[in-house]
Amino acid sequence: MVISTTSVWDEIANEVADGLVIEYEDATVYGDFEQEQVLHQGKVRILPNSWVALPTGRLLSPEAVHHIDP
Repeated sequence: MVISTTSVWDEIANEVADGLVIEYEDATVYGDFEQEQVLHQGKVRILPNSWVALPTGRLLSPEAVHHIDP
């Protein structure tokens, strides 16, 4: 019997994560229902854990984001 020291998850994690990331080139991220609090405008990536990644490298918490208009 051969036992691998490499996790199967490690081998496919990047491929799985790439399929779950949603990217918008021009979106508006709002922090409230009334659309008065604009958190970001422009390119965004929604990560598999629901955090929103901005091009500056900053992350917006799912709790801070009310909705995103693509």
